[in-house]
Amino acid sequence: MHQLEGECCGIEVQEGIKMKERIIKMVGLDLDGTLLSTKKELLPHTRKILKKAMEQGVVVLVATGRPLSGIPRELLDFPGMRYVLTANGARIIDQKQEKVIYENLVSVETANRVLDIVEEYDTLQEVYFDGVGYGTREALERIEEFLPDPHMAKYIVATRKPTESIRALLNEVGRPTDKVQAIFSNLEERAEAIRRIKEEVGGVSVTGTLETNVEVNALGVNKGAGLLRLGELLGIRKDEIMACGDSYNDMDMIREAGFGVVMQNGNDAVKALADYITDTNDNEGVAQAIERFVLKGGATC
Repeated sequence: MHQLEGECCGIEVQEGIKMKERIIKMVGLDLDGTLLSTKKELLPHTRKILKKAMEQGVVVLVATGRPLSGIPRELLDFPGMRYVLTANGARIIDQKQEKVIYENLVSVETANRVLDIVEEYDTLQEVYFDGVGYGTREALERIEEFLPDPHMAKYIVATRKPTESIRALLNEVGRPTDKVQAIFSNLEERAEAIRRIKEEVGGVSVTGTLETNVEVNALGVNKGAGLLRLGELLGIRKDEIMACGDSYNDMDMIREAGFGVVMQNGNDAVKALADYITDTNDNEGVAQAIERFVLKGGATC
């Protein structure tokens, strides 16, 4: 579906049409390009609306490809933000109990096979261990060659621990990793690497957030599966879950959630899956969607 403002749940809003009320009990929110502005900020009105939703008993959580250490402290400490879905759903964390309630990680063997491929190209290589992101030092020092967006580049440099060799770190730690990521300086090489990972490694989930990156998770890991799994644990049905996103690694949760919201600044392929298209991240589209479809007294759908 591809709905613009003025349309709802695949039915154009017209006078005389009776809309079925939809009760949303959980909202999963992507960060980059969705909840956060282009400058990676949580804007004031959005903060106010999140607070209102939580006060009404709605489970609001971050659903991100980032490691736990990459989530802004403001969100982790946000009153009522109990659950966090990280690394595309590889880990679901209960902050109140301070424990991981679900994890599905990439084995050391599989991660090495992915590195066999991405090391052949000019890449910034990353792995996540226990919610912390590590990146190759040499590539981090020339981050602008991989990420032309200065705000994204600043975020990566600020949240990654530099290491000389991701492979050496992986084998030294000797434990499965949340996710393997590579950021490419050449888009043709990225496309070739994605094809090779799917053909030569297999048994993994391959996605991306940016035009330049590749994210490799364990097979079956995606944000959609993670939201549904958390919903089952909390007794929340699929049709009571709303997901908001903008990019390729959001496609599964937009498709799987009962109500999928995509940002106006989102990728066309993701928009094509939307039940509703809201405003841009810089115009606080998430807040607008929550006001309309989640808050009591808002619009029905």
